[in-house]
Amino acid sequence: MIRNGELTMSEVKRILRRYWWILPLTIIAGISIALGSTAFLPKRFTSQTLVLVDQPTVSPDLVKPVVTEATNQRLASMQEQILSRSRLQPIIEKFGLYQSDRATVHMEDLVGRLRAAIEVSPLAPMQGTQNRQLPGFHVNVTFDNPQTAQRVCSEITTMFMEQNSRDIDAQGTQTTEFFAQHVDEAKRNLDEQDAKLADFKKKNMGSLPDQEQMNLGLLSGMNSQLDAITQAVNRAQQDKVMNESLLSSQLATWKAVKGGDTPTETLDQQLSTLQDQLSVLQSRYTSDHPDVIKTKNQIEQLKRRMSEAPKGGSTPANAQATGIEPPAIQQLRARVRQDDLSVADLVKRQGQIQGQISVLQGRIQSTPAVEQQFKELTRSYQSALEFYNDLLKKHDQSAMSRDLNRQQEGEQFRVLDAPSLPMTPSFPKKPLFAGAGFGGGLVLGLAILYLLAALDSSIHTERDVELCMKLPVLAMVPTVPPAGRVPTKGDAKGLELSGTRA
Repeated sequence: MIRNGELTMSEVKRILRRYWWILPLTIIAGISIALGSTAFLPKRFTSQTLVLVDQPTVSPDLVKPVVTEATNQRLASMQEQILSRSRLQPIIEKFGLYQSDRATVHMEDLVGRLRAAIEVSPLAPMQGTQNRQLPGFHVNVTFDNPQTAQRVCSEITTMFMEQNSRDIDAQGTQTTEFFAQHVDEAKRNLDEQDAKLADFKKKNMGSLPDQEQMNLGLLSGMNSQLDAITQAVNRAQQDKVMNESLLSSQLATWKAVKGGDTPTETLDQQLSTLQDQLSVLQSRYTSDHPDVIKTKNQIEQLKRRMSEAPKGGSTPANAQATGIEPPAIQQLRARVRQDDLSVADLVKRQGQIQGQISVLQGRIQSTPAVEQQFKELTRSYQSALEFYNDLLKKHDQSAMSRDLNRQQEGEQFRVLDAPSLPMTPSFPKKPLFAGAGFGGGLVLGLAILYLLAALDSSIHTERDVELCMKLPVLAMVPTVPPAGRVPTKGDAKGLELSGTRA
């Protein structure tokens, strides 16, 4: 008997020895009922297919893919799209599913049934590999008809593959168009910066940083030219003064001769003046210089005139009568005019060179400020150029990746196993039901045995006597086996108890 919910091992053994047949009976009954129920439950058939994710054939180091989202995330997104009502309702209408329930069940409920019948389970990457990309996924469709399950599984698989191709192509096209738009904007910005830089160079031509050394060289050359022109002006002015002095003496001599005065001293003065002029020219120029040669000729002509002049000091009648200036005076006047022109031309060139020197000095002085502005414009132009080149490179990579996907060279879904035609139902499965029946029968049998033990009020042990009568045991009558039977361990124990209790 059981007291206070305690069940001893001896009680368990006693119950099992007495009611052992209950456990096999309940187990057999449980298995029979479970297997029998499989004949009445509706059959479900599962069509299965395996879709592998093929990685791009071209290395990502050569062509970077435009799809950066993980495959498992894209699979979850595609699953939500494909299992939506807008995609499942056409399948129900195409294959004529749930014909008997369409009149009484709302379409939302039918779509929910079909969604529950479709299971998409991703494959786990292999252990020990560094690549954590999704290797593939299973598509399982469970239906009450094996042919219908196969057709629906094939349709769902096709939708996954088409959706993947559309998503990759759409993302590649969107990425390419995005970069194309920004490349155009970067090109316009680059053209603006280029125009600003060209306009700045045009306005500051000669003052640019890379022209500073050239300006210094030009300034040095201009200074040398200015020194040479200044010396030439000084020489021309000296020649003009000398020629004007000689012309004055020649005019004085000619007027004296024309007035009847004695020209001998005047001719001597002219000769002395020409000789002085020749000395000055020889100290400045060589003997081959035109002015030196011309002055020597004038001295020779004057000497001939002095030798041909009458001793009485009279002049020729025609020279006195006509009043025409002698050729020497005319030549001197021409030389004076030529000297005036030479001085004016040299002074003009001197002013031009001084103006050019001023311009060069202004350019050199403004070079630091121009260099600062030029650096800012160049920096802006360089940044715009680098940004444009970077966007153009990304645009080309995106277009190449899109073309690879269109040529089936990128990441693609490939059906490894075509949707199967199930020949045996996936539900109910007899082994599972048999196991459940065995477990249920075992639990039921144990429950019955415990209930029998709990309802049993008979006394079998000393403890049962003490609990039932609440009195101590004074003596126990041993079990005496019949004649001819060997005493058992229980008999010996009874004898031992009877000998120890008083």
